[in-house]
Amino acid sequence: DSYSEQLIQNATEKITKGRTSIVIAHRLATVKKADRIIVMDNGEIVEEGTHNELLNKQNGYYKNLYEVQFMKAETA
Repeated sequence: DSYSEQLIQNATEKITKGRTSIVIAHRLATVKKADRIIVMDNGEIVEEGTHNELLNKQNGYYKNLYEVQFMKAETA
């Protein structure tokens, strides 16, 4: 649920502040605030950048994933 997700987000931000951290996530909200996001598909890097940079890429892999997850969240 969204409450539990927010608790996890807050805890993750607290323990990773000022540190280099590698976070592996399927839910893109988990990495939204990351300094750098690396997007992989079938074991290969397909994109990298900040959340905003990746959302601004036309036909971007991350952008497509984000739109699918966002639409699912709205219809749920």
